[in-house]
Amino acid sequence: MNSNHSAGDIIDRFRQVLAEAGLPAAPETNFICDGLLHRFRVEGDKKGSRNGWYVLHLDGVPAGAFGSWRAGIAENWCIKGQEQLTEDERRQLRERMERAKAARQSQLKQRHATAAQRARNMWQKAKPAAPDHPYLVKKQVSPHRARQIGPALVLDIRDIQGQISSLQFIQPDGAKKLLSGGAKQERFIPVTGVDGGDPETVLICEGWATGATLAASMPGALVLAAIDAGNLPAVAVATRQRWPGCDLIICGDDDRKTEGNPGATAAKRAAELSAARLALPEWPEGSPESLSDFNDLANWLNEVKP
Repeated sequence: MNSNHSAGDIIDRFRQVLAEAGLPAAPETNFICDGLLHRFRVEGDKKGSRNGWYVLHLDGVPAGAFGSWRAGIAENWCIKGQEQLTEDERRQLRERMERAKAARQSQLKQRHATAAQRARNMWQKAKPAAPDHPYLVKKQVSPHRARQIGPALVLDIRDIQGQISSLQFIQPDGAKKLLSGGAKQERFIPVTGVDGGDPETVLICEGWATGATLAASMPGALVLAAIDAGNLPAVAVATRQRWPGCDLIICGDDDRKTEGNPGATAAKRAAELSAARLALPEWPEGSPESLSDFNDLANWLNEVKP
């Protein structure tokens, strides 16, 4: 261990770095400094969860890596700045970080595989969603392919090859939750149009309810819900690669009241990357500024129509 720093000092500094990155370790976390991958509970997450991970070693130049599978964070850390490291120290640190990355990817792959098996089992056991489910009634949409377990709607999340990888659960009050450990990047919820063959038209949106509204207006299209704005570009690119000749339309949210309008910004980026058309809601005069997506617009128009 570096003689300039005690083990306690290094661990305290590492804990502080995690907190500054938005991943404060829960008080019960005891850091193990063996250079191997370990998981920990992020403060504020539910008891028993271990969404955070870290690697920390004290020999040579104390350094490590940390992140969260849930938050999609992955960062490296070293007690010395890069300009303070010798060439040999840089090489050793680089090799350690490469080993840590390989271990992290291996564990994440296993985590995804375990979640995918759980998702398949739960999806098979789930029943078709009741048309009078409170969330469906509130959003004024049909169940389409949605299923139900207890009070929760269950939506299947799949990759571009059609393999199920995770699930999304929506409670009657609209609270949403993804299956723990499931892969989300480049995955989507197929709202309709999964009968096989190459689709002529593909619509990609953020949320499932928006997709259900779009499916009702264009019943012949394949409609995919990317789950959130951050996933739109990846899903759009994967879709274009899978069906290069399709008429691809990105149906974005218009988050007018949010700084930077993340919905429209992500939709524009997705359209650019996938050579797709872009569609955003067109707000009639007098429509409330609280409306942000095609489902909001359709429901408001239903309320105000004569």
